[in-house]
Amino acid sequence: MAFATSKSRYNAAKRHDVDVKLRRSSGNDENGAAGVPAKVDSKAVRAWAFDVGDRPSSLRVYRVIRRIVQLALFPWLRAECEEAERLDIEGPMILAPVHRSNLDSVVVACFSRRRIRALGKESLFVVPVVRYFCAALGAIPVRRGQADREALAAAKSLLDRGESMIVFPEGTRQDSGAELGELFDGAAWLSARTGAPVIPIGIAGTDTAMGAGAKWISRSRVRVVVGEPIAPPVGPDGKRADREALRQFTETLTEHLAAAQLRAHELAH
Repeated sequence: MAFATSKSRYNAAKRHDVDVKLRRSSGNDENGAAGVPAKVDSKAVRAWAFDVGDRPSSLRVYRVIRRIVQLALFPWLRAECEEAERLDIEGPMILAPVHRSNLDSVVVACFSRRRIRALGKESLFVVPVVRYFCAALGAIPVRRGQADREALAAAKSLLDRGESMIVFPEGTRQDSGAELGELFDGAAWLSARTGAPVIPIGIAGTDTAMGAGAKWISRSRVRVVVGEPIAPPVGPDGKRADREALRQFTETLTEHLAAAQLRAHELAH
């Protein structure tokens, strides 16, 4: 009992330290003027997001929000998913959808019974209420424009814990519709380092529902197609994947993702 009490006090003290850093990052602590932006303590914000995401209350929040989206947004979008059961495969999993809209991750996550994690831009973690909901919904902050190693390290830590997470292989949003943008090797690298399979996901209709710059969600016909899991890349003689193995894996992912995206557009039109 004494050990448990000491551990609880330690965790409480640790959370207090993080909360102080977060307040100072936003310019809202006793030593700074409220509302004055300050340099964000990235490590503190990320540690706090992991802590919040691990709380049972956060999982309850996630399930409530997911149900609200399913009941309110899905009928408006006329959203349907083909092979949705593949999103529920246990263990670490990299979901690799195309990226056409800010709705993409929301739609994909709400078709799965698992909690789906994702990386989010650090600017979303400035306002306290928004910061909490982002963390509760499973997002981990990364600095936009910084080296990719920071994002990959955060993603790897999630997968090492057995989580399922979204990684957009095209990077940023594309306006190419059924055509794919160039794929990066991030998904291949994560898969090789963590042993997590990669699932290609085609999405059609989210770009018309809420394209770049849109303030409202328009009525649309959204279709999601979940492809077969792709086994992690391996190098020669079963060793760690080298650059050539990652390149070949990305080519395979491109082929599978293109097929899923074409199928999604066929279903949507």
